Amino acid sequence: MVEKIITLENVSLIDFLGPDNQNIRQLAAAFPGSKIISRGNEIKIQGQTPVIARINEILSSLIEHYHQFGQITDKTVNQYLSAADDEQEERSMALTSPADVIVFGAKGGVIKAKTPNQQKLVDAVMKNDLVFALGPAGTGKTYISVALAVRALKNKEVKKIIISRPVVEAGESLGFLPGDMKEKVDPYLRPIYDALEDMIPAEKLKFYQENKIIEIAPLAYMRGRTLNNAFVLLDEAQNTTPSQLKMFLTRMGPSAKVMVNGDRSQIDLPTKQKSGLMQALDILKDVRGIGFVEMTADDVVRHRLVKEIVIAYDRFDVNQQREQADRPVRMARQHPDQRRDDDDSAGLPVNQEQQL
Repeated sequence: MVEKIITLENVSLIDFLGPDNQNIRQLAAAFPGSKIISRGNEIKIQGQTPVIARINEILSSLIEHYHQFGQITDKTVNQYLSAADDEQEERSMALTSPADVIVFGAKGGVIKAKTPNQQKLVDAVMKNDLVFALGPAGTGKTYISVALAVRALKNKEVKKIIISRPVVEAGESLGFLPGDMKEKVDPYLRPIYDALEDMIPAEKLKFYQENKIIEIAPLAYMRGRTLNNAFVLLDEAQNTTPSQLKMFLTRMGPSAKVMVNGDRSQIDLPTKQKSGLMQALDILKDVRGIGFVEMTADDVVRHRLVKEIVIAYDRFDVNQQREQADRPVRMARQHPDQRRDDDDSAGLPVNQEQQL
């Protein structure tokens, strides 16, 4: 039998241990094969090494919770016990699962890369602390990114997940929406919530959000912060301005993983506004330690028609660019008199043009 002693520092014992040490007794009841004894500001754990490790993890989480919220209740202990049980089950499943599984879904399904480029994205995140993922709608950028974030959290590689995206309709149009700020921006973050709900049971997800372990917020909320010990995802980055994206990238702490996702074909910024993502790709393309993964229509994993739609629009964009490029050439080949006539008539009011 192994023994470990945890010393509580800067902690109110009554608020942490509960009346008559009820919180510690509740924790001890969940591990009947071990002993948990509270004496003064010390907690002594006795038992087998794997069990002690689990109890130590739960106590560490409870201590962090106390320092954030100032109190531990029996409900708090139950939530952390439940989370620990889920993680233990997932670890057992991971030991027997194929190596390409990213994470197990909330209903037991397997989430893994489905295309070669999605696997490139997974590999790039393993090798780099900052990764840019580009591709059209339906290629799984957001879904795979959220799965990687959830895996990092469950494997205790990070302490929290922070997911953000720009709200292009900020300002007056956003102000007309009903509700507080969270209710105003939640519709823009719905795809992220959907992905998280596929991967984390509802009660556990609620617990993570209430305790700021998973934080979803508009990009403006990132200013002034240092994002450390976190997996940070910026989605829809094509709709950031250059100053916004620079602000976001410079929030990166020394122990952070950062992903930036975007779609070149869905820039919703005003016509004259340059996309921060497009600028960043030019500026950072030669920086070592940054990964870049480009997805194509072949990676679309939605309805089969989505792939055809993406290809059709890409073909249309290419034709439009070709026509624009050919227009000056056609003008230059016109007879000088014809060009002069065209220019003269183009500058006349409609009624004068008709009189001629």
